[in-house]
Amino acid sequence: QVQLVESGGGLVQAGGSLRLSCATSQPTPSNYNMGWFRQAPGKEREFVARISRSGGSTSYADSVKGRFTISRTDAKNTISLQMDSLKPEDTAVYYCAASRAPLGSSSEARYDYWGQGTQVTVSS
Repeated sequence: QVQLVESGGGLVQAGGSLRLSCATSQPTPSNYNMGWFRQAPGKEREFVARISRSGGSTSYADSVKGRFTISRTDAKNTISLQMDSLKPEDTAVYYCAASRAPLGSSSEARYDYWGQGTQVTVSS
């Protein structure tokens, strides 16, 4: 069983930055494809970004491309999401997830383990 714990959420003004971290209970980043998803009030959870086992491949939702950066620090069993130029529409609970699937995916159905989430609120 893989445990994921997110941190780094909070309240920030539009245009500001936040860095989310996801700590894993084992060397998850090198054994799993990792992803970030988010769920805004009244909306379904949606894909934000993912990174491959090797760290050599990343993918982003169009809505965050150019503003968010996903990365991993294998030595610390951690993945991060740097969020810049934040907008009010980025307000959501952000979830870290791990996938055993051989290839990365933007579909939450392909992810096997999930964190509890961290709240990000962007004020206008």
